[in-house]
Amino acid sequence: MSDQLKATREGFGDEIVELGKANKNICVVDIDIGKSCKTQAFRKALPEQYYNVGIAEQNGAGVAAGMATCGKIPFVVTYAVFGSERMLEMIRQEICYPKLNVKIACSHGGLTPANDGASHQCVEDLGVLRTIPNMTVIMPADYYSARKLVAAAAAYDGPVYLRFTRDAIPVIYDDSTPFEIGKAHMIKDGKDVAIIANGDTVRLAITAAEELAKKGIDARVVDMHTVKPLDVDCVKDCIDKIGKIITVEDHNILNGLGSAVCEVVAEAGKGIVKRIGVQDQFGQSAPYERLLAMNGITVENIVATAEALQ
Repeated sequence: MSDQLKATREGFGDEIVELGKANKNICVVDIDIGKSCKTQAFRKALPEQYYNVGIAEQNGAGVAAGMATCGKIPFVVTYAVFGSERMLEMIRQEICYPKLNVKIACSHGGLTPANDGASHQCVEDLGVLRTIPNMTVIMPADYYSARKLVAAAAAYDGPVYLRFTRDAIPVIYDDSTPFEIGKAHMIKDGKDVAIIANGDTVRLAITAAEELAKKGIDARVVDMHTVKPLDVDCVKDCIDKIGKIITVEDHNILNGLGSAVCEVVAEAGKGIVKRIGVQDQFGQSAPYERLLAMNGITVENIVATAEALQ
């Protein structure tokens, strides 16, 4: 894990420009917050593929759906709390039901809006959207995986929800690391406990594994960047070879990554899962790391939970 810090929204902003230059059908439908969501470079480079619909998320979803019926590949870009929940009916009725090729690219997912408070901290989006048929749900762990997964989403035929961080987080990968929708990335193998994380919590899982190694506990670390379709084979392998799983997410522990993993474990009829994430509560205005700590989303809690499982 590098000392370099970059937000995953930066990865989206850089990659969407390159994708748009290579394919004129790729468009941005901006909900008037391009500065925060990193679409300004796209607007400047490709003005004829850029559409600002104003602060009108539901309209933006409808515009994108219409564009998709004409062969365009629109990326609707806004904050996660608005792109998932304010647009929800339109996503269901106008995008997912007809299975249109619309991508919803949202920054400020989870607790990363921090000082903006609970109104802007979206801790329900991955869970809400994974219940909608035809929707694919992705959260990259760093700048480079964001770029690769944005490119994969553009090439994928169907609705995709992509969630990015506002805050800068450590760079984990490099440009040579391959990523595939629906296929987890194992960062480190291990035999004593499996730590399955996604997004900005992958960095915590890596550090926790390093601390556990000092205590003689060998932890597997998995980046489960795609929440839907979940890499069921990866989870089953963790069950069969290890049997003890910790999930870590910047999302409500209800219906997010932890719940998705628990569904596989329950059907397997063996194994144990401990979920670390937002404790079914709203956030508040506070520094990001403090908000994580208030929910036990820390290296220390991952280590303590792993130790208790031994």
